[in-house]
Amino acid sequence: MKYKILSIIFLFLTLNSISQSNSIDLSVHSLFCNNDVRVGAENTKTYMSLLNGKRVAVVGNQSSMIGDKHLVDSLIRLGVEVVKVFSPEHGFRGKADAGEKVKSGIDFKTGLPIISLYGNNKKPKPEQMKGIDVLIFDIQDVGVRFYTYISTLHYIMEACSENNVKLIILDRPNPNGHYVDGPVLNPDFKSFVGMHQVPVVHGMSIGEYAKMIHGEKWVSANKLDFIVIECVGWDHTKFYKLPIKPSPNLPNMLSIYLYPSLCFFEGTVVSVGRGTDMPFQISGHPKFKSKFFSFTPKATEGAKYPKLNGKLCYGIDYSTVGLNILQLQGQLSLDWLVSFYQDLNLKGDFFLKNNFINLLAGSDVLQKQLINNLTFKEIRQSWQSDLAKFKVIRSKYLLYKDFN
Repeated sequence: MKYKILSIIFLFLTLNSISQSNSIDLSVHSLFCNNDVRVGAENTKTYMSLLNGKRVAVVGNQSSMIGDKHLVDSLIRLGVEVVKVFSPEHGFRGKADAGEKVKSGIDFKTGLPIISLYGNNKKPKPEQMKGIDVLIFDIQDVGVRFYTYISTLHYIMEACSENNVKLIILDRPNPNGHYVDGPVLNPDFKSFVGMHQVPVVHGMSIGEYAKMIHGEKWVSANKLDFIVIECVGWDHTKFYKLPIKPSPNLPNMLSIYLYPSLCFFEGTVVSVGRGTDMPFQISGHPKFKSKFFSFTPKATEGAKYPKLNGKLCYGIDYSTVGLNILQLQGQLSLDWLVSFYQDLNLKGDFFLKNNFINLLAGSDVLQKQLINNLTFKEIRQSWQSDLAKFKVIRSKYLLYKDFN
């Protein structure tokens, strides 16, 4: 097992062979359905009557767009009384680092107060909910358990229920909504990067996910009055290209497709390219044996303190993988994680001391499997029973045609 890079190349060649056998044109990204899609926010006639004469707050960020206009600006232009904005991780304009505490403040364009829901204030306090009749949630998610916007959704639902505020969820397509995969969370490992018993890739839109949170009673929301404004022209059999990056380190569709697989490296000593112009499209470490590809992380906007800052890293460049190959694959891959663990041969020192890998995986099982040198095939097999149970739960809350 001299260079695990060879197994990775083999994986890519295998996927390429599969895609060619299904007559998919890898030279173009022809599968995106954007021209036919209307996101929930665009269907203003469906929800404007719910806002007339109401004091409205918005949970949003840079992705809360209706065409080329921000939802907040559009509502104000239509005469809606918008009284405040709540912002998730990365802030209202989406420029803060992952994990960075975001301060509350004033929006420079509208003058509206912005209340941060990241840091010490993840759930709106009763005094912050005062003076609100309706709260609109409109954030582009990427369909992955440890992407924290669904945790913000959880607390918003709870706060609306406790303070008798109507909740309107403006749905958006899930770019990873074409499959379900990964280990299911063990409740003992619940955290802000994993609050619910779902797999890493849950395959649900934000609206469907909200219905599941409520229906499975994962949130104390007995009095919750909420409605989902659905997308038009999208379902789980279609691929949607995000028009705006959902957060600083997911700049394109390749990073969004690779994110479910590569984010496990965030719990290890391996860099996933934060501090470069290719975050979540590369991975590396100074001691990686293969020297064919290298990069050096440096402080950038959205990655002020990147892992291995200033150190020359050797590793893998995934940018040669076609988007259509990843679409066709329809599953996350831990081959890369297994390869780096074996290549670096650091044993327990491969993992960060805070055991963040366990929060990402949703249990301590994955870490133990890697230490015990299980293959990815064996690791994948260990997920299947829990995945089957989740798929039954998921099916109750789908709003759109499924991929099955």
